[in-house]
Amino acid sequence: MPTRVKAADTTEAAVGSVMGHRSLALLRIAVGFLWIQNADWKIPPSFDALLHFTRYAVEYPVFPPYAWLVQHLVLPNFAFFGWGVLLLEAALGGFLLVGLGTRFWALLGIAQTVAISLSVLNAPNEWHWSYFLMLLAHIVILGTAAGRYAGIDGVLRASWRASSSRIAKIMAWAS
Repeated sequence: MPTRVKAADTTEAAVGSVMGHRSLALLRIAVGFLWIQNADWKIPPSFDALLHFTRYAVEYPVFPPYAWLVQHLVLPNFAFFGWGVLLLEAALGGFLLVGLGTRFWALLGIAQTVAISLSVLNAPNEWHWSYFLMLLAHIVILGTAAGRYAGIDGVLRASWRASSSRIAKIMAWAS
């Protein structure tokens, strides 16, 4: 037998929905600022601070195959790597901040968080939970499509879905 919903229940659900959407937007924006601030200390052309933390992957290995990869591929080509990290983290911050292609950028945020974690989790004076929380925040952003709330994804998604263009379909998926 169907259950009738009382007016008070509907109002409470609507308020919870609004608060939930605002909370997701706030989380997405905060994580965007986190990446922007994180990109700030990666100063070209030497990327000294980034190099310091990247060496931790070899000095305090978390996952030996990753440590080998860092030692034999990343460190010998560090200038290229440094620019890649700087551009990736700045883009992560910018796109999450405005909520464009949010699910795609959340996937990249997960990948970058894993890479950072594999570099520093065993290093002295690192707080493990910061990396676990970064990972969880990106999983929530991905799973809830947080860019649809107070983000460009929410504004453009309907037109992307209505379009037959390949780029629009990709953007609809990425949103």
